Amino acid sequence: MTVQADQIQLNAALSTPVMLADKKQTVYLRVGLIGFRIEKENVAPINVALVIDQSGSMRGEKIRRAKDAAIMAIERLRQDDIIAVVTYNHSAEILLSANKAQDKEMLKAAINQLISGGQTALYDGIEKAAKEVRKFLERNRINRIVIVSDGLANVGPSTPEELGALGASLGKENITVTTIGLGLGYNEDLMTQLSEKSDGNHAFAENPDELTDFFDHEFGDILSVASQEVDVAIIGVDGVRPIRVLGREAQIQGEQVLVKLNQLYSQQEKYVLVELEVPPIKANQERMIAGVAVIYRNMDTDIMERFSSMITATFTESPQQVEENTNTVVMTAAAEQLAVETNKLAVELRDKGKIKEAQRVLLDNAHFLAEEAAKYGAKSLEKLKDINLDDAENLEEENWVKQRKSMRRQQYKWQNQQTY
Repeated sequence: MTVQADQIQLNAALSTPVMLADKKQTVYLRVGLIGFRIEKENVAPINVALVIDQSGSMRGEKIRRAKDAAIMAIERLRQDDIIAVVTYNHSAEILLSANKAQDKEMLKAAINQLISGGQTALYDGIEKAAKEVRKFLERNRINRIVIVSDGLANVGPSTPEELGALGASLGKENITVTTIGLGLGYNEDLMTQLSEKSDGNHAFAENPDELTDFFDHEFGDILSVASQEVDVAIIGVDGVRPIRVLGREAQIQGEQVLVKLNQLYSQQEKYVLVELEVPPIKANQERMIAGVAVIYRNMDTDIMERFSSMITATFTESPQQVEENTNTVVMTAAAEQLAVETNKLAVELRDKGKIKEAQRVLLDNAHFLAEEAAKYGAKSLEKLKDINLDDAENLEEENWVKQRKSMRRQQYKWQNQQTY
C-alpha cells in the first residue's frame, strides 16, 4: 500500500500478505516513510549549535581538523541560518552565541582561535548548546546540535543513561543531537545513546582527517530535511496485536504502537518494523490487519498534516501461495534488524571476556545472513554478512577498542537507516 502526501510517501507492506488460514501466526509490517524531493532554495532555515571538545587530548591534528570541519559547515550556511559554537574542557564556554550566519569571516576567525587543554565536561557542553538553540527554537526551523568529542566524559554527569536521558529530553523539544566520536578514547555507548534518544546521527571518525567528510554528510542531511515532528501510529485490528518493534524506540499500548521520528530527509527512507501476532482466520477471506496513521509538520506551510492507510491480508490453505506472495523487501528488513540484535549480543559476550562465544554468534549470524541473502536476492544482506565475518576476526584484545566502536557504529547505522 503506497500513499503520498505533500512531503511524505508511505510504503506500508506485510511480509506475508497472503497467510495460512486457521492458524495463529506472526507477521512483519514494514512502514516506510520517504521524504519528498526538496529543492535547495526551499530548505527550511537551520538553527544549529556546534559542540567541540577542546580538552587536552584534542591537541595537535585533532583540534586542527575539528576547526577545518566547523569552518566548512559555516561555509554551507545561508544568511538566515542560525549558528552557535560551544566549546568544552573542564567546563563549557560559549565561543559564539546563537545568531544569524551573516558575517562568516568573523565566525571563522573565532573558530580559528580554539586551543585545547583540560578535561571533558561533555554534559555541560550539551546543556549550554541546548540553551543557545532554544533562543531561536521555532517549529519552522531545523533544530540540531552536532557534537565532536575524542574523550570520556569525566566532569559532571557521565554515564550512557544520563546522557541518553538528556538526549530524550532534547528530542521532546524537537532538538536532534548528532554525535561524532573521534579516535579511540570516547565512550561509544554514551554517544550512541545520546543520538538515538533524540533521533540523530552517529559516526566514528578513527582519524582526524575524516571529520570534514562526516561534517559534510551531516550538513547534507540538515540541508535536506523535508518533514519534522513525524509521529507514526500503527493499530492492530480484530485481535491482531503488536509483539515488538525491531530497531527503533517505540511505545506499545495494547493494540497500538507509537513511534516518533524527529525528521525525514529528502528522498531518504526511514522505516518502522513491527512484529504482529495474527489470530486464526478462515480461508478465502480478505481481512484488515492494521491501520497506519502518520502526522507530520509540513515545512512549507508550518501546518501539521496527516494521512492514513489500512493494511489487509488474504488467507489461504495453500503454503505455496503464501511463499509465492512473500514480500522480499519486508523480509530483508526483518533479517537486517534481527542480525543487528544478534551483533549486539556478540558485543555483550565480548565485553564479558567470552571471545569464543562471541565469535560463534557472529559466524552463525553471517551464515543466517548468507541464507537470507540468497533467498531474497538481497545485496544489503550480503554486505551485512561480510561485516559480521570481519567482526568475528577482530575480537582479540589488541583490536577490541577499535572494533567495538566500529561495531556499535555499524549497529547504529543499520538500525536507524543512516545513510553515512
